[in-house]
Amino acid sequence: MATFIFLLALTNAQNAPGDYLALHNRARAQVGVGPMQWSNTVAVYAQAYAEKRKGDCAMIHSTGPYGENIAAGYYPEFTGADAVKLWANEKPLYDHASNKCVGGECGHYTQMVWQSSVRLGCARVPCKANSQFVVCNYDPPGNYIGEKPHDSWVV
Repeated sequence: MATFIFLLALTNAQNAPGDYLALHNRARAQVGVGPMQWSNTVAVYAQAYAEKRKGDCAMIHSTGPYGENIAAGYYPEFTGADAVKLWANEKPLYDHASNKCVGGECGHYTQMVWQSSVRLGCARVPCKANSQFVVCNYDPPGNYIGEKPHDSWVV
């Protein structure tokens, strides 16, 4: 029995709501944006969409009512925390003064730090070839063209 519980704990490591939330809130705090809260309603939506991607792990957005970041990791150890770290690592590509991505994609990062997005829900499911599909949804959505993700910029 103890072995089973230990294995279950390892499987869920870095995929719990607190893991997603802590990494998002760390990125937000770095630029002076208040923390997000976990939303079970948004998480249910994320889980339902992740379940739809189980068969193909396709990088296709849900086009639902929430902001959304998606990622796929092509190894079984890819965690939800790994996905959030990938998105947060886009920070150097975002130029706040011009409100543009410079040298690559930064839209995942800007959604993470979108000031008015205050509720978060995420999910991770295994899919083809030992891949993992991760989705985080944001309420209310952000990333509106021509708008900055937040007013402040802490260097």
